[in-house]
Order: sequence, then structure tokens, then C-alpha cells
Amino acid sequence: MNSSKHTELANHAWSVADLLRGDYKQSDYGRVILPFTVLRRLECVLEPTREKVAQVVEQFKDVEDFNADDFLRRASGFSFYNTSALTLKKIAADPQNVAENLRLYVAAFSDNAREVLEKYEFGRNIKRLDDAGLLYQVIGKFTDLDLHPDNVPNHNMGYVFEELIRRFAEQSNETAGEHFTPREVIKLMVNLLIAPDGDALTLPGTVRTVMDPACGTGGMLSAAQDHITDLNPDAQVEVYGQELNPESWAICRSDLMIKGQDPDHIAAGNSFSDPAFGRKKFDYLLANPPFGVEWKKVKEEVEYEHKNLGEAGRFSAGLPRINDGSLLFLQHMISMMKPVDVNGGGGSRIAIVFNGSPLFTGAAGSGESEIRRWILENDWLEGIVALPDQLFYNTGISTYFWILTNRKAADYKGKVVLLDARDQWVKMRKSLGDKRKEVGDGTSGKPNHIAEITRLYGEALYAAQDENHPLHGKVKVFDNEAFGYQRITVERPLKLRFEVTEETLAGLAAAKPVQKLPESEKFVEALRPLVGSSWAKKQDAFVALKDAVVAAGLMWPAGAPFAKAVREVVGVRDPEGEVQLIKGEPEPDTELRDYENVPLGEDVEEYLKREVHPHVPDAWIDHTKTKVGYEIPFTRHFYVYEPPRPLAEIDAELKALEAEIQGLLGEVTE
Repeated sequence: MNSSKHTELANHAWSVADLLRGDYKQSDYGRVILPFTVLRRLECVLEPTREKVAQVVEQFKDVEDFNADDFLRRASGFSFYNTSALTLKKIAADPQNVAENLRLYVAAFSDNAREVLEKYEFGRNIKRLDDAGLLYQVIGKFTDLDLHPDNVPNHNMGYVFEELIRRFAEQSNETAGEHFTPREVIKLMVNLLIAPDGDALTLPGTVRTVMDPACGTGGMLSAAQDHITDLNPDAQVEVYGQELNPESWAICRSDLMIKGQDPDHIAAGNSFSDPAFGRKKFDYLLANPPFGVEWKKVKEEVEYEHKNLGEAGRFSAGLPRINDGSLLFLQHMISMMKPVDVNGGGGSRIAIVFNGSPLFTGAAGSGESEIRRWILENDWLEGIVALPDQLFYNTGISTYFWILTNRKAADYKGKVVLLDARDQWVKMRKSLGDKRKEVGDGTSGKPNHIAEITRLYGEALYAAQDENHPLHGKVKVFDNEAFGYQRITVERPLKLRFEVTEETLAGLAAAKPVQKLPESEKFVEALRPLVGSSWAKKQDAFVALKDAVVAAGLMWPAGAPFAKAVREVVGVRDPEGEVQLIKGEPEPDTELRDYENVPLGEDVEEYLKREVHPHVPDAWIDHTKTKVGYEIPFTRHFYVYEPPRPLAEIDAELKALEAEIQGLLGEVTE
């Protein structure tokens, strides 16, 4: 079936919009058209076995408390069935009872099919259409839509349904990003995920499983399945997914049912708090999770798993900040990788879309840094690809593909590929939400960016080493350790001189240890004769202070807290002042404390001598505070310095503009 036929069928289904106009908002058309398309397809699929199902129903009609579900599935030949004698054509033939008969017809479907229609709120739409006098007309439109598998095979039906999903997404731009990832982005992502396995996938008897824990409407799962079957039409591909949004879940599950896949492989619910499919492992995992979405609603469950399950759970490496759960998705996906066996078989590959935040957010020791450290030290990160901005429907920010695997090729072990594809785009003729750019796929005269990026990713090691490679500057390869650093704490000694001023007396009066004294006001007044005095050494200052207090007939309180409070008030930081000591060692000045990131593996003391001591020779490292961190400063590695324009050139341009403005003003005054 050619693409024009797909479009023709999609146009037929979408023509129902002409009936809905006025009674439905444009953004709600899909909520009618999609479930009716599903219903019509299911009816056409089940048509050849209707009689067999009817026989099973007749056979077991008098048997009480007996579950005939397995028999009915076998009779229908699918994982779903319908036990009613009604059809859409019969329902349309009885306009007076159209709503009631349609409800009975839907209720006769097996639970897994009926659940999909319920998620579309199909019952509510039946009433709404009936009240508007449109239900009979809508059903009539769909009875004329031939979606029989003999005429529209599962693969082609998928294209028809995806076209309807795309139109629905475009009509509701406020949620397009949740429903729909751009087709060319998915294609590129799937290419990078699966391309290295191309030869293995062509072998006879190939069986692969694909999982998307934030599957939305299932576009990525469909693309992965199509890619594998294009390589090997006989390959068996099982797709799995989980989705939180009920409507998106219904669309994805519908898509699988329409294509003949097992709809029970698409689970509803939150992947963090209620992960589906137990401990099942998958060959390929891919996802485009929401950017910057907080995980506060599942905080209790996630923190419990982190604290109590350790490596037996999914989040042992660390927890990101509460307002961005991106790295939780990645840890969840890593937990579903197949282990590599002793012969090097097994293993999995992962592709996920992130914004820039997971690359660098979080200092050493933070949850994000520890997650990056865990990934890199386990040598799972294969590559990161920077994409153009303005590529997605609901955001114009820059995005990145992260590619991970636990079965790296020998040449890639211990290494990470960074590929800069930010300039690989063409401008769209018409913007869709925030999407103004697209990655060219070679069709309609566009350059084939997808093939170019895929090829460059596969040649990354060669391209990075060969300065004559045409895209040498677009790819870099680093050892895993290159992204690690030691966060050292550089201390400098606290240096003070001591003085008593009016401000000093006010500070003493406000200090809590002084306020607790029986005669606090007299204590402060006893020091007033010392206003204007100063001392270079703490010992001399405290002797003078004590003498003044004793001379006033008061006691000098003992204890370190009191002495510290007094020093904090009368001590003044001075680069030439006395170094304060604690147990014979210099006391660090918290205001002068600094931090340095030292590359992992470099001697921190040598770094101190080389980079710090020439400027502050009395600095030292507090080794007890040293932390190891990991970040991936992608932009820094591809930064190219552009010198500022010569002043003469700028000046000439300004003069030309000034002359042009004067000329325009002259025309106005004339």
C-alpha cells in the first residue's frame, strides 16, 4: 500500500471533523476520531472469526461461573474478541436506539479492548454525540471506512493511525509535546540505537524486545519495530511500554492492537512508583521523558527504594533534585538491561532524550554527579549527540541523545563519543508550536542529516583521530576518566587584628553569650573606656578586656563559647593580622575558603603548588572535604573562539547606518 492510500484512509476518518465542527473544539476532534477508528479496525479484524466466537458464546451460555476467556481468544484468533451479534452497520440501521446499541456493542468486547475505549472516555462521548444528534452520522461515516486486514495490513494500518495521531497532536498544540515526538527525531534516535547491531539483526530466527518507560502514544516503539523488520522482515519484535497519561496510554495500546501486537504489553501507571513487567529485561530501551518534571508525587516510594533496597533497587546510585526526574528515568532503564553472559552475548542498548541539565547539574557529591559517576565508572555511556534547538513541539531548548550500553565494542571500551549535530537542520516551512527546525531525512529535496549523523556516529573513532576527515571537528572521543574531577577545598588562615569601637560595644551587647550574663549591661559598659584601643595579638587584646572587666568589679566568664563570641566581635580581618590557631594549627578563614576542580588522577598537592601558591602561598587543602564529581561539559569541548570584529569595521558600519538614517529623515522632512 502506498503513502497516498494511507493519506486517503486518514482523510476519510478525519472528515468526521466536518460533522463535529461547532459542537466540539478543534483540539477535541481526535477524542472522537481516534476511538472510532480503533473500534472500526477491531471490528474489521474480528469479522472473519465472528461465527466461531458466536459458537463459543452459544456453547458456554448455560455454564455458570465459567471463564470462557481463553476459548474466546482462541476462537477470535487474537488477544481480544467481541461476543455481540451487533456491528456498526447494524447499529446505524436502527437510528432510534443507536446510543444504547453502541454501548452494548462496546460492553461486549474483551476487557483489554474495552479498557482502551474507556480511557478515551468513549461512554461520555457517546452521550455527547447523541445529545448533539451527531452519533448516527458519525457511525455512518465509519461504516464506510474499509479497514479490513486484507486491504490494510497491520503495518500499513499503523501508518494510518500514526497520521491521525499526528493530526490530533497538531490540533492541540498545548499538549503536542506530550503526545508526539517529531518523526525525524525518532528515526535518528532509533538509527543510533540499533545501527551497530545491523548485521546481527539480519540473522534467521531473530527475536528482540523493545521497551519505552515513557511511551506516550508509542511512536518510538513503532519506529524501533519498523527499523528492525526493515532489516529482517522475518524478525520477531515484541514491544513494551508504560505511560502515565491515560489518553496517551489508550492511543499507544490502540496502536498495538491495530498492528496485531499484544496490548497487555503497554502498561498504565507511573514508572517510578509502579514499574510494570516485574524484573523483565529488554534488548533495546528508548525514551523521551518529560524535561524538568518534578517527582514530588512519588518522593516517598523513590526515597524508600533508594535507602532500603540498595543495589537490589533501581536508584542506588543517587537521587537528583526533586524538580527534575530525568536521571531517575535513566536509572530505571539501566535496571532493565539484560546482563552480558560469559561469552559476550546478551546485553542491551539504551537511547534517551535529555535537555542540557543532566550533563552538568549538581556539584561533586550531589545526586546528579553520583549518578553520572556510577554510569561512567561502569563504562555504560557510549555517546552523547547534541541536537539542534527548536526541534520539539513544546520547547525550543537544546536537546541531547544519550546512548548507553553494557556491551560496548572493544574499541569503545572505556571511551565516550561526543558528537555535535547542532547545525544539522533545515528550517520548516511552517512552525508547529515551538518547533521551527527539523532534521532532514533526504525526502522532498531535503539533505539527509539522519544518514549523515548516523554514519558519523559509526565512524566516531576514525573521524576524531583523522584531522583530514571532513567532519573531524564535529566529533570528539574521551576516556571515561576525562569527565571526572576532584573537588578540593582550599583553605587560607584566619588573620585578625583586634579593636574596640562603638560598633564593637553594640555587637557585644547583641551577642547571646553576653546577654546571658547576670549583669550584661554593666559588662559592656566596663569596656567603654577601651573604645579606640587596638591590639595586634589576641592575647594582648583579651588581657586588656579582662582587666577592664575586673576593674569594674565583675567576673570574666569562662568557657570557649563566650571567648569565641567576644573574638568574633572585637576581631577584624586583616591580611597583615595575626594568624589564629586551633590546637597549634592555622584556623581556616571561612570567608576566604575556595574550591577548585582538579582533573581526576592529577596530584592535588602538585596542582596547589602550580595553580594556587603563586597567588596565595599560605593556602592549603583540607583533604577531609575532597569529593569526586563527574560532569560532561559538552559545549566547552566544542567551543570555537571567534575574535571580536575590528573597531574600524564596526565604526564604518555605524557611519553607514547613520548616513542611511539621515537620508531617510531627509525624505520625511521633504
